[in-house]
Formats: sequence, structure tokens, C-alpha cells
Amino acid sequence: MELGVVGLPNVGKSTLFNAITKVGAEVANYPFCTIEPNVGVVPVPDERLDVLAKMYNTKKVTPAVLKFVDIAGLVKGASRGEGLGNKFLGAIRECDAIVHVVRCFDDSNITHVDGSIDPVRDIETINTELALADLDTVTAKIAKTEKLVKQAGNKEAAVELELLNRISMFLNEGKPARLAIKNQDEQKLANSYFLLTTKPVIYACNISEKDINKNEDENKYIGMVKEYAKNEGSNVLVICAKIEQELSELSEEEKQLFLDDLGLGTSGLEKVIKLGYETLGEISYLTAGEKEVRAWTILKGTKAPGAAGKIHTDFEKGFIRADVVSYDNLISCGSYNAAKEAGKVRSEGKDYIVQDGDIMLFKFNV
Repeated sequence: MELGVVGLPNVGKSTLFNAITKVGAEVANYPFCTIEPNVGVVPVPDERLDVLAKMYNTKKVTPAVLKFVDIAGLVKGASRGEGLGNKFLGAIRECDAIVHVVRCFDDSNITHVDGSIDPVRDIETINTELALADLDTVTAKIAKTEKLVKQAGNKEAAVELELLNRISMFLNEGKPARLAIKNQDEQKLANSYFLLTTKPVIYACNISEKDINKNEDENKYIGMVKEYAKNEGSNVLVICAKIEQELSELSEEEKQLFLDDLGLGTSGLEKVIKLGYETLGEISYLTAGEKEVRAWTILKGTKAPGAAGKIHTDFEKGFIRADVVSYDNLISCGSYNAAKEAGKVRSEGKDYIVQDGDIMLFKFNV
């Protein structure tokens, strides 16, 4: 999973990125202090792996990982190359989803490129630039596809043209391309265009430290973002980049004590990861043994052979069956052998849809 962290200059984007990844992107109170995209890869917290590691006395634990890309701040005109627009837009195309950091606090000491705090205006500035860039791509694609439609019997091109025209209509109305897509076939086709606005978005409301223990309803900016996100079907999380920065400098034990003192329970990283999985429709299945305990990320609805293919393509090609036990059943039984004796280990075939927390052993023949 790759998440692009975006936002206007000085909204806390790079501060949040640093806190989550500990990469050390430059942070300064002026636009474009981030010039090249910064990349950080972080392990996905999963307490199930630690439990399994003790059960199997394993030598190696490999969590799933999440890749964050901190992209240069965007300004009006980016789709025409203003600021660092071309680099910004190019980096986004490679991400699976976008974490759009929005400033939701007042502070006269931190400059804002537009001179005032208005999260909806800020969101629309970036979304407009993404839509304009997509419109250029779609318009060029429509011209090519129209030529194909004129060729006798090219029904596939006619279907594609209908989708392209619908996407163009949505973009011209200021709506993201993802809202124009009706089914998985259209999604697959749209993915081939590498459009920016087909990517799901998580709006991250960056609040100040003094607002951390307040009810979210007390912050008018959060309400504005939630209303905007609701209208386009996007997710929202509330986070304090400054607090996350402080947390990143603590040990795990100190971090939990600090979170408890603040009444937060979980860190911003955990919130981002959880919402990232939800937004992209992803889950994790597990493999466990003495050599290694590992988490594998797959899309919800993936069948057993496809899950096997995450380990190696040969596993998918030569798939025979999978022995499966749920994490909860394994833990309640105390061991794999005990779960097997209790009838909790199932033999599943090619049509089995893998569930989150399934512990799987694949049988294959190549």
C-alpha cells in the first residue's frame, strides 16, 4: 500500500510525515521546503504477529508495510506547472490513495499561502488542480478513442468512450473521476488512465495541541471538512501533527503512557493505517511457522489462489488447496495441533474467499 501525503504549503504535511515515518523531511515555515518527494516505509502494527511468534517460537517476524510519500506542497496553477506542480502531480500518480492534510487550527505565527484559514477552500484548491490535470488526460484519450469507434465493429472502444465522456462530464462539474465509475470493470479500465482523481482520499484534519482533548464538534473547521468529505464519499481522520512528532521521539512504553495521559488510546500512525486499509478495502492474512511469522496484505474478496500468489506466483499457478484456521480459533485452542484436533483447521479450495486474520498453509504443485 502506498499513500501520498499531500496538502498546501505549511499545513503540517511534512511534520506529520516525519512523525509517522521518522524519515526527517525538511520542515520550515515557508512554501516548497519539500522539493523532492520523501519516501518512508513503516511496519503495520499487528499484535497478532507477536502472539503467534511466541506460540511458534519463531526466529523471524515480518509485518506488512506501508509506504508513505511526502509530496511537495501544491498551489493554484499546479496543473499548468506553477510552483512544483508537475513533480507533485507525477508523484501522486504512483500512489494507491491520497492522505490530504488540511489545516484546522488558527496560529498567526504560521503563515498560510492564502492568508487565512479555510479548509474547504484549501481542499478545493488542490482538488481543482487534480481535476484539471485529469481533464487534459481524458480529453486526449477521448480524441484517440473516437477514432477507434469509427472503425467498424469496435464495440470495446464504444464502451470505453462512454466511460471517458462520463468522467469528462464529472471533471467539468468539479467532481472527482472516481464518482463517475459504476463497477469493477470500469474501475479496471479507469486505472489504466492513471488519473489522479480516481484515487480514494483520506482527509486528515490537522489540529493544534490545545484542541486535542476537545470535542471535535467544538472545532468548526473539522465540521467543514467532514461535510465536504461526506458529499464525495471520502473518509476523515482528526490528528495533531505536533503531538505525533512528540510521540515519535519516545520509546514504546513512554509513547503509550503519553497517549493514555492525553486520552487518545492510539497513535496517529495506527489511525492512518486502519483508515488506509478500510479506504482501499484491504485485509491481512497470516502465515506462521518456526522459521517466520508474517502478515500479507490482500484486497477483500481475494480467493485462496490469489492470496497464495502474494507469496509466489508458483503458489497461485499450482494451487491445490489451503489449510486454514482463524486467528481467534488458533489462540483459543492454544496450538495448531490442538486446533486441528478440535476440527478448527479447514481444507479450502480455489473458491474460498480469504478472511482477515486467516492463518494459511498452501498446498501447491508446479
